[in-house]
Formats: sequence, C-alpha cells, structure tokens
Amino acid sequence: MLRTPVDGTRLRILTLLREQDAAADGLTAEAVAARLGLPRPAALTHLRLLTALGLLRTGRCAGRVCYRRDEARIAEVTRLFEKGW
Repeated sequence: MLRTPVDGTRLRILTLLREQDAAADGLTAEAVAARLGLPRPAALTHLRLLTALGLLRTGRCAGRVCYRRDEARIAEVTRLFEKGW
C-alpha cells in the first residue's frame, strides 16, 4: 500500500491541505486524522510518505510539526505525468 504515491487517503490529505487558507501554517497529523476520521498513526504514515515524495513540506506551528502542500513540486509532478513521464 505504501509503495505507491497515489492512494485515496493520500489524495484526500492533499485535497484537505489545498482547502486550507493559504496564510495558515498547515495542519498537524492530529488535525488531519481528526478531519479525515483516521487513526493518528495512519495519518502520520501517509503524511510522512507524501513528505518523502516532496509533495508536502513541514514546518512548526504551536510547537508541533505541521504539514503544507509544496505547490511547486506538485506542479512539477503533474507536468511529468501530463507528458507521459
């Protein structure tokens, strides 16, 4: 399951993070889990994979790790797929 970059849950996470206010610091793993109805460990696993793929960036908010989309990297990956890789 974790070897593929596309998964329904991961797409839901990317969509959730896109819907956040651009000025927001991002969401913690706990917030993602709560909003998507996932156990925290499952959300954290997906967030770490998306970060490793370069699709998310991490930062700090209220002393905790927060996740945000890396729009430049997402656009780059999108172009690769549109060109047929």
